Amino acid sequence: MSYRALADLDLCRITYGGSTRVSSAALNDVYHIHILLRGSCLWRVKGRCLCLRAGELIVINPDEPVDFTYSEDCEKFILKVPLRVLEDVCSEQRWVYPKHGIRFIEAFYSLADVEGLAALLDMMRKEAESENRAYRVDKSYQYIFAAKMLSLLKSNVLRAGHNATIAVMLETIDSYIDGNMDVRVEELAGLAGVGVRVFYTLFERYVGVSPKRYIRGRRLDKVRECLTDSTCNIKSITGLAFDYGFVHLGRFSSFYKDRFGELPSETLMRRV
Repeated sequence: MSYRALADLDLCRITYGGSTRVSSAALNDVYHIHILLRGSCLWRVKGRCLCLRAGELIVINPDEPVDFTYSEDCEKFILKVPLRVLEDVCSEQRWVYPKHGIRFIEAFYSLADVEGLAALLDMMRKEAESENRAYRVDKSYQYIFAAKMLSLLKSNVLRAGHNATIAVMLETIDSYIDGNMDVRVEELAGLAGVGVRVFYTLFERYVGVSPKRYIRGRRLDKVRECLTDSTCNIKSITGLAFDYGFVHLGRFSSFYKDRFGELPSETLMRRV
C-alpha cells in the first residue's frame, strides 16, 4: 500500500496480491472515491452485485457500508474526502444543500467520462509525492478537487444562481414531511407554489429523484437516525416503522436495505 496526505485529503494506492474480501460499516464523516487501475472488483451494494473494471470509478457516501471482493491482480486508487472539506467549498461558493447533508446520488462512473478528473488526480498524486511541498499548494489542490467533485459528480448540492430559492423550498418540504404522517405530492407542490408537473420536473432536475422517492428516503433517514442513536427509545422495529408511515413491513425492510445496504435489525444490532 502507498499512502500520501494532501492537506486534509488522503490518497492511497493499494494492491492485494490475492483474492481478498473487504467489508466495513459506514465511513463516518468521510466520502470515498475508488478508482480501479487494474484487475476487477466485485462490489456488493444495496442488495446488488456489480463488477467493476479498470478505469471505472465509484463514489461512496459516509453512511453507506462497503463490501468488496478484489481479484488477485486488482490495483486500486482511493481518495478520502472529509465532509467538512465539501461543506467549506459550498460555504465559500454559496452553494446550498438539504439540511440532512451532502449526498452523492449517482455512485458509478467511467473515469474517462468525467471531464478533466483523471488529469487533476494525476497532478495531485505527483504533488503528494513531491519532496518540495507547500501547504498552500496542497490546500489549493484540495479546494479545486472538492469543487470539481461537487460540479462533475451528481449530488444534491444546488449550484445555480437561483438555488437559494430551491434550498428554502426543500427546507420547507423537509419540515412538512417530518411533521405529517400522510404526505401527498400534491400537498408539497402546493407548498412550493407550483403545479404537480413542474414540481416533478424541479425534483428530477435539482434533487435527482422523484418527489415520492424523496419522501420515502427522508423517512428512512429518520428511521436510521433513531436506530443508530442509543438515546432513542425503540420498543420494536415494527413500531418504529409504523411511526414513520411504513405500514407494509416487507416493503419497508426492502426499501431500507436498498438505501443503506443492510436490514433495520442489523443496524440496531450494531448499536447494541
